[in-house]
Amino acid sequence: MTTHYAGGCQHVHVTAKAEPIDNHVCHCNVCKSVTGQQTTHVAFFNWSDLNVDHPEKMNRQPFNKENPNGPLELCTCKDCGAALMLDDKQHRIRVAVPNVMGYDDAKFPKATYHAFWDLTKGYAKPTDGRPVYEGLRPDFVWPASA
Repeated sequence: MTTHYAGGCQHVHVTAKAEPIDNHVCHCNVCKSVTGQQTTHVAFFNWSDLNVDHPEKMNRQPFNKENPNGPLELCTCKDCGAALMLDDKQHRIRVAVPNVMGYDDAKFPKATYHAFWDLTKGYAKPTDGRPVYEGLRPDFVWPASA
């Protein structure tokens, strides 16, 4: 397997064997509350393309505390508490947040658009030349479950 990207912590290693299927700057309130950042570089991978060497060493908690039964779980290391990835209980995607989850953010491709931005955010609409959407890019199609 060729590793395209590697993250995680000293106890749990997360590796990608393919390029992201979606790569955006997220403006959603859930990302804000989890990361403490105004915006977050987020990369979606097909579920089977992001691998974990020690899944037994991961704690899982709802990603969205307002929707605890939602499909995404935040996976953290049982030993050190490091954020490792978001895992989709439906096995469609796994998500890397490069600057939070132990990756070299500079090695990731630049986000191609802005997602989940709207006027209620309280700051100016991004003007960096990338498209800005109120959700995911209109042509994004959720992969089938793995």
